[in-house]
Amino acid sequence: MSKLTDVPKRILIGRALRSDRLGETLLPKRIALPVFASDPLSSVAYAPGEVLLVLSIAGVSAYHFSPWIAVAVVVLMFTVVASYRQNVHAYPSGGGDYEVATTNLGPKAGLTVASALLVDYVLTVAVSISSGIENLGSAVPFVVEHKVLCAVAVIVLLTLMNLRGVKESGKLFAIPTYVFVAGVFIMIAWGAFRGIVLDDTMKAPTADYEIKPEHQGLAGFALVFLLLRAFSSGCAALTGVEAISNGVPAFRKPKSKNAATTLALMGGLAVTMFCGIIALAMVTKVRMAENPAKDLFHDGVSVGSDYVQNPVISQVAEAVFGHGSLLFMILAAATALVLFLAANTAYNGFPLLGSILAQDRYLPRQLHTRGDRLAFSNGIVLLAGAAALLVFIYGADSTRLIQLYIVGVFVSFTLSQIGMVRHWNRHLAAEKDQNKRRRMIRSRAINTFGAFFTGLVLVVVLVTKFTHGAWVALLGMCIFYVTMTAIRRHYDRVAEEIAAPDTPTDDSVRPSRVHSIVLVSKIHRPTLRALSYAKLMRSHTLEALSINVDPAETKALKDEWERRGITVPLKVLDSPYREITRPIIEYVKNLRRESPRDVVSVIIPEYVVGHWYEHLLHNQSALRLKGRLLFTPGVMVTSVPYQLDSSEAAKRRARRRQEWNAPGAVRRGPVEKPRRTKEKEKDREKEPSRKL
Repeated sequence: MSKLTDVPKRILIGRALRSDRLGETLLPKRIALPVFASDPLSSVAYAPGEVLLVLSIAGVSAYHFSPWIAVAVVVLMFTVVASYRQNVHAYPSGGGDYEVATTNLGPKAGLTVASALLVDYVLTVAVSISSGIENLGSAVPFVVEHKVLCAVAVIVLLTLMNLRGVKESGKLFAIPTYVFVAGVFIMIAWGAFRGIVLDDTMKAPTADYEIKPEHQGLAGFALVFLLLRAFSSGCAALTGVEAISNGVPAFRKPKSKNAATTLALMGGLAVTMFCGIIALAMVTKVRMAENPAKDLFHDGVSVGSDYVQNPVISQVAEAVFGHGSLLFMILAAATALVLFLAANTAYNGFPLLGSILAQDRYLPRQLHTRGDRLAFSNGIVLLAGAAALLVFIYGADSTRLIQLYIVGVFVSFTLSQIGMVRHWNRHLAAEKDQNKRRRMIRSRAINTFGAFFTGLVLVVVLVTKFTHGAWVALLGMCIFYVTMTAIRRHYDRVAEEIAAPDTPTDDSVRPSRVHSIVLVSKIHRPTLRALSYAKLMRSHTLEALSINVDPAETKALKDEWERRGITVPLKVLDSPYREITRPIIEYVKNLRRESPRDVVSVIIPEYVVGHWYEHLLHNQSALRLKGRLLFTPGVMVTSVPYQLDSSEAAKRRARRRQEWNAPGAVRRGPVEKPRRTKEKEKDREKEPSRKL
């Protein structure tokens, strides 16, 4: 069975790696950038569109606010990047926001941050892949018609790629990420050249469309609320920034320096691309609507339900490069691909954070174990399952999913920056060196501004997005928080209960007596072997126990027992309802009640078969019985295996496979002469002496 499952496993994820090769999986900056920054870099493909979609509620006239919203997003991006550069230097162990909040604000704050990050990572996969499916669907109609199926297929593919290991998947993701970044920069440069130098008129496909505003003439508080909502949607460009601080251990040495450099590079690229696309969208007169079928008009007629609204980046690329041009096709393909690969940020952040939480006993311990390829395989599979469930529930609709987005990430941003302020306050209280104090004060100022700004944005996001779906993200955070708290409470309770005390207890005191019971159904080889084994035990009492289900079979057993002269006493329990497990359990419990300080050893003979399907035909009663006896205190269960011929045959087959070599694989040594030939040669040597 292991061979049956191992071969496809090796084909899909590659051969297993030794633990001492973990250092080979560490990432240089050129690969770490696409691995950890693909999410914020790719978000420029949908973040500008989200800003315009919200502003379209007030009509085209509100579009002139988009540059100011872009400036606010840029300021926030630089603030967050500068703040996280302090984090990676102060906490290089890889805990990121979770470690910062736990260390400086306490376990509850740390658990809140962890819950927010886990939810955000799941949403990152769901949003990125759904958005990529929509981009690809503009060129391939089949993808649009089967959005959920295609999105789940991409999740499965990404899961397999990440199970092969971080470094190997990073190499695969590097090329499309860099092609996308280069394509966007070429589009911005060529668009600027055409507009400024050549004075060309560039028009998006929707430039002549009209938008029917849902609310006309917004002013005062209503306008402010709309702008704040547009700003909160644009903040989707910041998702994934925290992944670098969580993944510092995956960098090559010097880890902190390389992580800080990658963080700065990512921030600069994301800001430039975001601003360039917003500017080109204004110049080319892109039109977007939350409900295009009803609110988007062409020549005075609504576009209808058959209209497919292409993303902003696709419309801008068509206006700059021309529809169907080579550069347009390359950028469209790279955009769709990089949106799929943006989920890789979560595929690296979620398993690593899950491993740290499992080490702190907040998640099952299995999430702390590395798989065959030295990746946290269990965390990768758990993330894939949660993201696939979300995609199925929301129909792979990025517009609906993005409303759940960014709440968690700003919760972690805010608590992390508050924790960093307390970190610097604690160090300043003990530091006497003036140069170090000046650096700490500067870092504290950066983190203080970051905490204020991200906290303000968090309030804006909660107010503007709560009714649009943010409550689902908050509910997810609460579920994670309660679940992790319960898991920690369970592990603490178990650890306290099984801790070895300094003084002797009943567990360390030798039992008064041992009652050994051999379970017998028939007299056969397994039974005889179990009886022989039981006789070797230093038991005070030894008896065989059988259940009377069929009187004829029980009588035959007793006759055979006497005929063979077996010295072990046989006890038969009646079972009028033909049950086997319950009478044995009751008998063992009675022994325990009569002598609480004694130990009962139950010995079960079992067959060992050679084929997986044969397990279905044997030992089912033994399995049920062992499962029940596990919950009975003071009872030890021993299985005495008896290997059937099929098992021995399986062993021989395995031995032959190990010893077999392909022809020519092993060089032949000197050929040993047959035994008869050697004897004849000895006789010939003796013959001359006989003649003499």
